[in-house]
Amino acid sequence: MNLPLNPPRPILIVDDEASILLAIDTTLQIAGLNHTITCQDSREVMRILADAPIELMLLDLNMPHVDGHRLLDAICREYPNIPVIIVTGALDVETAVRCIKAGAFDYIVKPVEADRLITAVNRAAAFQELRRENLSLRRHILKKELEQPEAFASIITQNEKMLNLFRYVESIATTAQPVLIEGETGVGKELIARTIHRLSGLKGKFIAVNAAGLDDTVFSDTLFGHVKGAFTGADLPRGGLIEQADGGTLFLDEIGDLPQASQVKLLRLLQENEYFALGSDEPRLANTRIITATNQQLSELLREGRFRKDLNYRLQTHRIVIPPLRERLDDIPLLFDHFLARSAKQLKKASPTVPRDLLRLLGGYSYPGNIRELEAMIFDAVSRHRGETLSSDSFMAHMGNLPAPGEAPQSPPSDSEPMLRFTHRLPTLKEANQLLIEEAMRRSDGNQSRAARLLGISQQALSKRLKNRTN
Repeated sequence: MNLPLNPPRPILIVDDEASILLAIDTTLQIAGLNHTITCQDSREVMRILADAPIELMLLDLNMPHVDGHRLLDAICREYPNIPVIIVTGALDVETAVRCIKAGAFDYIVKPVEADRLITAVNRAAAFQELRRENLSLRRHILKKELEQPEAFASIITQNEKMLNLFRYVESIATTAQPVLIEGETGVGKELIARTIHRLSGLKGKFIAVNAAGLDDTVFSDTLFGHVKGAFTGADLPRGGLIEQADGGTLFLDEIGDLPQASQVKLLRLLQENEYFALGSDEPRLANTRIITATNQQLSELLREGRFRKDLNYRLQTHRIVIPPLRERLDDIPLLFDHFLARSAKQLKKASPTVPRDLLRLLGGYSYPGNIRELEAMIFDAVSRHRGETLSSDSFMAHMGNLPAPGEAPQSPPSDSEPMLRFTHRLPTLKEANQLLIEEAMRRSDGNQSRAARLLGISQQALSKRLKNRTN
């Protein structure tokens, strides 16, 4: 498995002693920081910087030809976006203060401790990535048009909230950081995840797995694989989905359902970029971008102690919240035409004529199942369709206003059976009015348009009555 270059641009190590260069380079390589350039002649530094972009620099102070102080001044003047970490044998505080004031990012004293070196380099690399992300976000916020609109072709929308979300997706797609996608069932979380992968430029596969219902053992085996003999029946080693997604993206849906033990393993994967196959105590390096999604409120899971705070913070490096369909009703005509044409094609029928009031009817529904529910409603209506004009009956039945086609309607109350039953105390007209409104809102699941139809009044009249009730 070819390891990716980490960081994306090289770390330049400058020291006149070959043994020091080798020691620092080896320490970085062992830590997975494998993209390095070494330079023993300080006179070559400015040429190297001019030839190729550098992620960060480790610079010795005491060198022949051009000393580190002069180089630091020149680099901070000509390449101010390159973090410079000073690595020197000088122990005095005055030298350290002078370097920091001159623009150094950090200061390390020889002999170099491995942990101190790796921490400083990781901080500088994280700073660089954050700076690039901020620049990308600023560029996309100021720019209204999408740079790659074709990447979003599978998502049907004209809603401004969604278009703003697309611009944010473009700005974060090329970063290596995790992405958390939140939204109700059926809003298109996997479509957004696939779009991020498409825009990322990653050459590996997009691998999706639903985490709901996976216990810890199944989760570990599914993601990390196992070695031979890891458990009864493990006659052959097997790679997991992390391996299949090498150089690509792993999408974990329903992340809120992960058991605690699996959350710990996912956290290690995100923090250390490594994992253990079942039955193995040898860590393996991961080369996979992680995108997660949930339809649950993670804040509630955190309060209940069912989700780890540290994992939550790690997952939300980038957070995308997809609005439900009821908050983007302007998309219903586009979605309706799209799903109508697709349903007719799949069912090998001619596209029917659409009643004038059907879209207005659909605009008054709350869509608890979101876009997936709308698609199912349209497919069902087209499958039942006979004649030229599409019937509204199946839509109204789905929304609770009529019995489903083919079902017997509920029998109306007989003349001897009263439509209303009263308690011993007769309610006043005002109380009866309030009770009717409450019952209509309950039956329509809070949807004012449907409640108004049940009551035989306009939505405006119902809205006015609801406001008067709360005042």
